[in-house]
Amino acid sequence: MNILLLGGGGREHAFARSIAQSKLCSQLFIAPGNPGTAQHGKNIAISATDFDAIKKCCIENKIELVVVGPEDPLVNGIYDFFIADGELKNIPVIGPSKDAAQLEGSKAFAKEFMQRHSIPTAAYQSFDVNSLEQGVEFIRTLITRVVLKADGLAAGKGVLICQTLEEAEEQFKEMLRGKFGAASERVVVEEFLHGIEMSVFVLTDGTNYLLLPTAKDYKRVGEGDTGLNTGGMGAISPVPFADEVLMKKICIRIIQPTIDGLQQDKLVYKGFIYFGLMIVHGEPLMIEYNCRMGDPETEAVLPRIECDLVELFMATANEKLIEKKIFISDKHAATVVLTSGGYPGLFEKGKKITAIESVEDSIVFQAGTKVNDGELQTAGGRVLAVTSLATTLEEALKISKTNADKIQFNNKYFRTDIGFDVLK
Repeated sequence: MNILLLGGGGREHAFARSIAQSKLCSQLFIAPGNPGTAQHGKNIAISATDFDAIKKCCIENKIELVVVGPEDPLVNGIYDFFIADGELKNIPVIGPSKDAAQLEGSKAFAKEFMQRHSIPTAAYQSFDVNSLEQGVEFIRTLITRVVLKADGLAAGKGVLICQTLEEAEEQFKEMLRGKFGAASERVVVEEFLHGIEMSVFVLTDGTNYLLLPTAKDYKRVGEGDTGLNTGGMGAISPVPFADEVLMKKICIRIIQPTIDGLQQDKLVYKGFIYFGLMIVHGEPLMIEYNCRMGDPETEAVLPRIECDLVELFMATANEKLIEKKIFISDKHAATVVLTSGGYPGLFEKGKKITAIESVEDSIVFQAGTKVNDGELQTAGGRVLAVTSLATTLEEALKISKTNADKIQFNNKYFRTDIGFDVLK
């Protein structure tokens, strides 16, 4: 079958690699893709949010399955676009409906969903510019550090953790005044949870789900989880502390109530759900949902899945996921992200990338790259992700860091301490 993958980052390179390995895949098209995805299929120079161009691409290339990587097309309603179009309605789309994608598209919607379906989460309230003073009053009632979240999509950067109430008040006002543009016209204020974060992913057909490998990503730019938030500086899979007891709690208290809640609220969902969790004294609490796979967690999770991914997608589309099992490698995966110097602030592009061919025993996923006059160059803040599999996490991290050292481009930066908190 001909398959169209939407997106152009490291996550999509990981998807392209896995999809291309499927016996069901005749030809893979990626829109817009990147130089890495071109190793596994044909890149199409159209935006993942240009639905009219996507329709034309599907018809011209006889596409039989669409897999959506990033959140923007989902929040903008690509699933609904296909269902409503007479020429596209029979092409399965792996991703939720527009209404269901609000679990990621609106932090307030997600928190209200959690509250409605008794899913444990941090205390919160949401405010807009008209309730600014009430927001300030709520902040002053919190005795912990304060977390501020832009309600809308902000490319993973719309969350601020404020160390003092004074900082929280100042940042809260700045957000409502447009710090993150339209994304922060509404702001969710919540208590800070002291614990350790982890990511859980499921693939669901709306009724049943398959649990994917657990992961943990590292958002802060600096060693020891310091500095500014980023889209993600690295990831590990599995999470060492996610034992059978904890996973049972997560499934019973969070995942199943979410699936049940989608059905009760009549939200159509055929795709991935990301559960961002905080583990506090052994108890799981929900932080946030994503309506797709995370990045860079995907680059650590997918290489550990040992079954045909496209078979799982078709079972999802046909609501037959209950008939499928997922097979996961016992090996540990460690992903180290190489970024342009200055990221997540100002950084330069167009730097020549060399020595990728010298990498051994790792997979290099391309994210912010381009080819210019036959030369591979940097084209984004997060440039490459180096993933290694090994029998221990320590060994996997060592291999990834060794290979990250080999790859060269001007002002390259990567964290050398990925996994530091779970290796203590």
